[in-house]
Amino acid sequence: MKILGISGTITGSKTLIVVNEVINMIKKMNPEVETEILDLKQYDVQFCDGRPPSEYTGDTKKVIDMISSADSYIIGTPIFQGSFSGALKNLIDLVPPSEFKNKVMGFAATGGNYQHYLVVENQLKPIAGYLNAYVPPSFIFAHNEHFNSHNGIINPDLLRSIEVLSEQMIHMQDKLIYSNRK
Repeated sequence: MKILGISGTITGSKTLIVVNEVINMIKKMNPEVETEILDLKQYDVQFCDGRPPSEYTGDTKKVIDMISSADSYIIGTPIFQGSFSGALKNLIDLVPPSEFKNKVMGFAATGGNYQHYLVVENQLKPIAGYLNAYVPPSFIFAHNEHFNSHNGIINPDLLRSIEVLSEQMIHMQDKLIYSNRK
């Protein structure tokens, strides 16, 4: 089982911190799980222009291949102007929808407004449904107040949410693997 943590932004640091925390918790709970991090800040991803994914090269091809090779995803995004990042939307547009089918897609969002958690419910979960992905019942929402001045997570409720989502991701992926063996 391979879980890919995606930090779907090219700016800031809190989203990557939260995605890393979830991935680290998953590894702690099940050391046999293979994990990888895709930090969009580290890649020069082209803008999706409608061509077939096989025609992209360089970093764009690398990130498409990383997503295609994963069994599950922890997708993180900051919330900008009441929506998820354009970098994440571009990434989703680059990958054929069939690559997400029957995979588990967990979400982590960071924002400065407490109502921003609604973006996960009203925008990201419907996209996962369109892609025929499975979504755990829990998700992460981290507010700026959940971090100290060095961007360390200090909120115990946020840490518990990370633990719960990690458990659900492992459980759902295990069940999918088991059902596919039948």
